[in-house]
Amino acid sequence: MLEKFKVRVQRQDGPATKPYTQTFELPYKPDMNVISVLQEIAAHPVTADGQHTTPVVWDSNCLEEVCGACSMVINGFVRQACSALVDELLRAGPVIDLKPMSKFPVIRDLFTDRSRMFDALKKVRAWIPVDSYAPLGPGPIVPPEVNERRYELSRCMTCGCCLEACPQINPHSDFIGPQVIGQVVLFNMHPTGAMTASYRNEAMMGPGGITGCGNAENCVKVCPKDVPLTWAIGKLGRDTTTHAFKRWLMR
Repeated sequence: MLEKFKVRVQRQDGPATKPYTQTFELPYKPDMNVISVLQEIAAHPVTADGQHTTPVVWDSNCLEEVCGACSMVINGFVRQACSALVDELLRAGPVIDLKPMSKFPVIRDLFTDRSRMFDALKKVRAWIPVDSYAPLGPGPIVPPEVNERRYELSRCMTCGCCLEACPQINPHSDFIGPQVIGQVVLFNMHPTGAMTASYRNEAMMGPGGITGCGNAENCVKVCPKDVPLTWAIGKLGRDTTTHAFKRWLMR
């Protein structure tokens, strides 16, 4: 029976410092996830070779794969730390490897700055505008098939996994990322949101927009919520083409 296991963590003391690696040895307990591993290290911040160190810094909130805050690269695969079970990870080897996402600035250790994703939502106005907060009666009737697709898109938790896996997110590209594309389609499909769809489409036709997608389809493979990102990318591509054609006709 396994009594101990090792965890290798890529650490970084600050945004301007170089990363380094520390290995910790932990007592095995059944039903652990990566968050409980990090909590164990925080309670006893001593490396495998007996060196006292600072607790590893990470981000988390809901602990049930809803908030998206605990995204990190675990054994080479970007995912949520709260749903990564130690028993499953150890089947691949005796050491669990933890690294921060590489497509976001590191604040410290496994904690990254995902502001670019929230800034992207502001850029495309990913919300439904309203004229009043007073009771306005029943909302518009939406067909069930549209509601079903919108629900799938609404499951996005802005975790960053899709951007981490996307090869178009790199220092040589200004691509905005697949996450915001799904949200543009989500709000454009709403009867009220459709009134401002032209603004979102214009934003996605600009620099870093839909044309920056290389259709690698890595995003849909790593999405923990099975958001239909490739479908959204295809739909937005068609919608922006139609929008551009209509704009040309109206000149």
